[in-house]
Amino acid sequence: MTNTILEVERLGKSFGSHMALRDINFSVKQGEIISVLGPSGCGKSTLLQLIAGLQQPDEGEIRLRGTTVASVSKLLAPEKRGINMVFQDYALWPHMTIYDNMAYGLRRKKVPAAAIREQLAELVALLHLEGLEDRLPPQLSGGQQQRVAIARALATKPDLLLLDEPLSNLDMRLRIEMRSEMAYLFRQLGTTVFHVTHDPDEAFAMADRLMIMRAGAVDQIDRPQICYDRPATLSAAMLLGAGNRLTSKLVREGEHATVKIAGHEIVGTTPGYSKVLQAEAVDLLFRPDSALWQSIPTAAANQLPVHVLHSVFEGKRWRVLAKTEDGQPISFLHDDYLDAGLEGSLHISASDAFVFPKQSA
Repeated sequence: MTNTILEVERLGKSFGSHMALRDINFSVKQGEIISVLGPSGCGKSTLLQLIAGLQQPDEGEIRLRGTTVASVSKLLAPEKRGINMVFQDYALWPHMTIYDNMAYGLRRKKVPAAAIREQLAELVALLHLEGLEDRLPPQLSGGQQQRVAIARALATKPDLLLLDEPLSNLDMRLRIEMRSEMAYLFRQLGTTVFHVTHDPDEAFAMADRLMIMRAGAVDQIDRPQICYDRPATLSAAMLLGAGNRLTSKLVREGEHATVKIAGHEIVGTTPGYSKVLQAEAVDLLFRPDSALWQSIPTAAANQLPVHVLHSVFEGKRWRVLAKTEDGQPISFLHDDYLDAGLEGSLHISASDAFVFPKQSA
């Protein structure tokens, strides 16, 4: 991947007094899959619309293959950008057959019928749509319609494919199947993809890099494993599963900081190192599956005493709700049911505990 397909520089967009995007900067290489992850209202859909040409920026610019397609003074029409988009609701023509839906863009480009048949035959095979070509979209399942929408978008071989929450209308089993199939397909074809989602599992399954957004800005952009292991902000950590958030007091600062909770010391990592140095009140975050239950406390470091409140079976494991000695709620996963009222402790390794300055997420 050496060629840059998409460049976004100092991008900003406001709607009245609301600043939807501010100072967005990133680039996408040819064949790369970028997944944009963030909660509702963070600006990811606005960013997608700006790249697609459906909105004009108030600041900055967007370049495709080195050519400016959007700025404060310029807006190239969507159909002239070499971009295709797969919408959340698929947007298939209900009165057209599956074949005609897939061929629509190629026919508009006046591609010969023989060449259309050849190109679509490959996509039909890759997307497992054999035998469905003469049906209408309402006659297909949600997963099949989603495959047709992808085939239609890929048929014209766009420079960039935009995906807007493409799996949100599918049930959980189909979402898991489709995210793996899509990642394999795009890599097989070398397709450059800009993918918006609110589902971390979907983003992890597909992305070469994650872009984590919050309140119209980018919190972090990096490889999925780096974002998971070293979330750059408290919000990024929570978005990527660190659901336990305990108010703590900073005892010793540094890249590995020591905090105190109800008189017990816990060592954690500090992704926001420079900011933690200036904070006394901090938040300690960790994932429920990172905490190891111990019914008999040991002298080992990073032990946090807890009181069990309730256990809920989640299929393979139990999710246990508990509280710390100072009454803060906490949850963790365990192989067995734990009775309410049990006293024990949780062991949390320093690499799985994240320390951030006290703030609102």
